[in-house]
Amino acid sequence: MADDPYAALGVSKTADTAGIKKAYRRIARTAHPDLHPDDPTAEARFKAASAAYDLLKDPEQRARFDRGEIDAQGAERAPRGYYRDAAGGRDDTYSTRGFGGRQAGPDIDPDDIFAQFSRRGARGNPFEGFGGFGGDARGGRFDMPGQDRHYTLQLSFLDAVRGTKTRITLPEGGDLAVTIPEGAADGLTLRLRGKGGPGLGDGPPGDAYVTLSVADDPVFSRDGDDIRVGLDIAIDEAVLGAKVPVPTIDGEVNVTVPPGASSGQTLRLRGRGVSRRGGGRGDQLVELRIVSPATIDDDLKQFMERWRREHAHDPRQRQDRKRKAKP
Repeated sequence: MADDPYAALGVSKTADTAGIKKAYRRIARTAHPDLHPDDPTAEARFKAASAAYDLLKDPEQRARFDRGEIDAQGAERAPRGYYRDAAGGRDDTYSTRGFGGRQAGPDIDPDDIFAQFSRRGARGNPFEGFGGFGGDARGGRFDMPGQDRHYTLQLSFLDAVRGTKTRITLPEGGDLAVTIPEGAADGLTLRLRGKGGPGLGDGPPGDAYVTLSVADDPVFSRDGDDIRVGLDIAIDEAVLGAKVPVPTIDGEVNVTVPPGASSGQTLRLRGRGVSRRGGGRGDQLVELRIVSPATIDDDLKQFMERWRREHAHDPRQRQDRKRKAKP
């Protein structure tokens, strides 16, 4: 990753958490290796953005980076003056105040230095706050959790609302099985425990975070837990009423159009919407749209002319009354 995670995401240092997340998702959607399998530049950009987002999404970790306490990879920076050459000291003797205040040189066994850490460890973790490990150290071995990894998965609308099982190709090779729960929404992030980077020593592996990007559907749209769909009906079906097939996320069903239906009128199919986390489902809302025939034949034309003469009807009168009634 670049030394500047803000540059990797294309945001300023004053960007808020939402802006950082939005920038990461934008890059993930355009540079994911699944979309550009033969483009090393896109892959590198995606990896840099993922690492930058992993650093900046945590407010505390971001603040430490901004203060210069950790670098862009999350590793600790040594405080200024931590190591200090002793001017005129023989054989490049160096000060070890940070290691207990003793002077170490070529006549001192380096193991003695680490023995001081072990003595300090009797009161707690000798590596706590040192080196960015935050893990355990026993006999010189570090145990550190693996790094979390972040991915973006693109889904069709129906796969998201119905739920499905799929696999994603990883930038570093291999793949990862992902179970999409019913009712998954755009932007939902799934946590896969232990599917991130390997740990160091006995440290546990990190987690994988998969953010879902749900594509638009030509028929359905989502309104919370409800599904919306438009339904075209003929003039006679609107006037006389009818049973008309309508698509749902579970397949086609018949809906009853009441006599005298109007364009824009909405019918509700209960329990035909998106599954709710706590149980139950939303509804499907069917918006009626009256569609005239492509060709108006003489019979229809003469009928409508006669009906207009004998049954004058102005659908805009009610609209005019509402407008005049407003204060």
